[in-house]
Amino acid sequence: MSAHAPPARTKVTIHTLQSKKAQGEVITMLTAYDYATSLAVDQAGIDSILVGDSLGMVVLGYDSTLPVTMDDMLHHCKAVARGAQYPLLIGDMPFMSYQASIEAAVRNAGRFLAEAGMDAVKLEGGRDVIPATRAIIAAGIPVMGHIGLTPQSINHLGGYKVQGRTALAARRLIDDAIALAETGCFALVLEAVPGRVARLISERIDIPTVGIGAGAGCDGQVLVTHDLLGMFDRFTPRFVKRYADLHGVMVAALSVFRTDVSSGVFPAQEHTFTIPDDEWGQLLEDLGPP
Repeated sequence: MSAHAPPARTKVTIHTLQSKKAQGEVITMLTAYDYATSLAVDQAGIDSILVGDSLGMVVLGYDSTLPVTMDDMLHHCKAVARGAQYPLLIGDMPFMSYQASIEAAVRNAGRFLAEAGMDAVKLEGGRDVIPATRAIIAAGIPVMGHIGLTPQSINHLGGYKVQGRTALAARRLIDDAIALAETGCFALVLEAVPGRVARLISERIDIPTVGIGAGAGCDGQVLVTHDLLGMFDRFTPRFVKRYADLHGVMVAALSVFRTDVSSGVFPAQEHTFTIPDDEWGQLLEDLGPP
């Protein structure tokens, strides 16, 4: 092996992320909801894949994440697990899969690992979800926390708003973060939080923070892949950087297909299968005149 060859890739674990924080290395995370996307995210060298309940909005066409079910999540998690070999895989527990009872929370969390091939689960909420979080961790299931803008609570929050913009609100987030870390979460998502608040939280807790709309002071960054790739011609959150316009590329390609079919350009001879002339002749002879 060349002295300059990159090290062989190994499976990313929760300890990998924690080691990255300790060594000051930035963590990368993206969403995926299907086999093809998970293959691409894996091949790009991303540390972790979140199968987010955001699939309700970007894949299933809902107005929010609230209608997403356990069956929806498990279906998409299985597809992602078939495509990704190296990233840490995290399944997002959907609305009402962990809020109703501790028993249901543990049972549903376990299904993500036992049935869907995930390595860990993510729960939204602060100190209010600590009983469920503690029970899931006690069952041997790694948990990532999620505070700040928690989309499953948009009706309570009054919409998709930045959280922690007052000293009191910021203190509540800090207290939530410390409590979740002490409970045993292996990492924490900070969503739509002022950058200074997110940096302060990242400095005050030992576990990695992964920001989405939370500035550069977090230990890692995550985006919804569909937003990053410009898969939709729609509103994009301020914190998203678009790296491509695949929606435009797709519309252009599909329009050319429509034109080619309408004009008879497609399918051409190279796109068509043939039958040998002798077999064709035998067929016509057998059929006789029309």
